[in-house]
Amino acid sequence: MPPSSTARGSAYLTALAVEIEKKLRRALASPSQRRNLLQELFADVALEVDDRAKDIIFGEEGSISVADDGYGGPICFYDVLADYFVSMPQNEKSILDLIVQHWSQSFASNIFSLLFHKWLFEVQLENPEVLLRYSSALVQGSTNVFWIDIQTNARRFQSLFQYLLEEVALYSDRLKKIPLQAQRDLFLLLSRFMFFYNSVDKLESFLKQFPDFPNAFLIGGPSDIFVTELADQLQKLKVEPVLLHYLSELKVLQGLELRMTTSTRLKTCLYSFTSPGGPMYPTRAVRHAAWDALDCLFPVGRYPRHLISLFFRLLYPWYWPSSCWNFVISCLQAVLYSLLRLVFSSWENLRKPRQS
Repeated sequence: MPPSSTARGSAYLTALAVEIEKKLRRALASPSQRRNLLQELFADVALEVDDRAKDIIFGEEGSISVADDGYGGPICFYDVLADYFVSMPQNEKSILDLIVQHWSQSFASNIFSLLFHKWLFEVQLENPEVLLRYSSALVQGSTNVFWIDIQTNARRFQSLFQYLLEEVALYSDRLKKIPLQAQRDLFLLLSRFMFFYNSVDKLESFLKQFPDFPNAFLIGGPSDIFVTELADQLQKLKVEPVLLHYLSELKVLQGLELRMTTSTRLKTCLYSFTSPGGPMYPTRAVRHAAWDALDCLFPVGRYPRHLISLFFRLLYPWYWPSSCWNFVISCLQAVLYSLLRLVFSSWENLRKPRQS
């Protein structure tokens, strides 16, 4: 995303920074309203930049070329402010000091991760304790905002994810600026949300950049760690469209060399989505998607699995009516589609002699 191209745009961003500082000071002076004020500030910086603000920040011609942020989503205020604090580092100190004073508040790390995720990798911090604190806040805040996207099935914070993945995790010079433990936490975070933000095409490069883990001899290599985090993430997902999206993307795991324990863990996770009822209570669409993922990743034993599943379904008579109904509907749909294909193919065959 291009930086502000006009003096008017720079003045506008400076005014925004002043307003952010004022709201942080108000929150500091009002303990009873602190959480609400920080929540309002977080909502403000996460807002999409409207057309009027784009014209001011980028100029009328520049606003046309930045209709999207380059990552497939709209530009939000945190995008332009993150660039602003990198280009104008002298304006960030007072805001950073205020955020640190709000460190115990849940929204403080969210705000920090949105406003200073680029600044952290562009400046040189000499104090290792400060660097570790900021790095931990970045990971925690990013985790929080990514979960907000999952709960709403939106991708408002996709640019933050893509920056952390493409400009940090896959770019060793920036990655080495944060402590090793923060690097590990960052890679675990990206592993959990890579499917959601449609970045599976970067998986091979991502696994090659994985930092060393002290317990790797117990949990396995990068592929094992990635799949373990992914399986844990699947168990936490409660939004059906998001879960279906994750299950549909699992086919990219074909060919990964996994330990037996990791493979069993993933298989057990997928099994939990194939049966109705507790503990996951999956919908019919989720159950079918889980079966498709299982058959794709673990083709050996496919038919015995389905036979065993059918046997256990017979042990629960209260599911029979819905199963029979869905079976009848599926058969009718298959017959209808076959008839339509037959009609259209016959129609095409009748038209060909006339045209010739």
